[in-house]
Amino acid sequence: MKYLIVGLGNIGPEYELTRHNIGFLTLDRLADKEGISWKSDRLAFKSEVKHKGRSLHLIKPTTYMNLSGKAVNYWMKELNIPKENILVLVDDVAIPFGKLRMRAKGSAAGHNGLKNIEALCGGQDYPRLRMGIGDNFPKGRQVDYVLGRFTQQEFDELPVMMDKAIDMIFGFCTAGIAQTMTQFND
Repeated sequence: MKYLIVGLGNIGPEYELTRHNIGFLTLDRLADKEGISWKSDRLAFKSEVKHKGRSLHLIKPTTYMNLSGKAVNYWMKELNIPKENILVLVDDVAIPFGKLRMRAKGSAAGHNGLKNIEALCGGQDYPRLRMGIGDNFPKGRQVDYVLGRFTQQEFDELPVMMDKAIDMIFGFCTAGIAQTMTQFND
């Protein structure tokens, strides 16, 4: 069984520790825990991990957030992975910081990375792990907030959130999405 695990984010040091890059950060933590490294490949940084007989192909698109669909579409086709075996890790301002929600499908909810994936991969019916970054910003300042760095308190709490997300990734690939949502969703 093959899976495509996509962490959304933006490349470049100016974006490295921003809220919008929580997908990248989580996959980096997974790679560190598994002792695997990233290689630059077509439209993404790519790695692979084996877990309980499954092959998890990890990608961090190098297309910038708003064009993430290019990388997802390419690797989905290149690796011949069906949409139901794709899991996209994405930041979500509508969820309190630290909370996680896996969904089998859903709307982009204004997220440009998800909008582009929908446009290029044929709709909203792909699994995603929505990672809560909170909404502690004044009206009209959402872009500054998501592209801003984590507060020290958030940064201190990130490892717990990312470790739970990693458990959810492995659950998705072994127990399936329904059981993983039941067990882990906040």
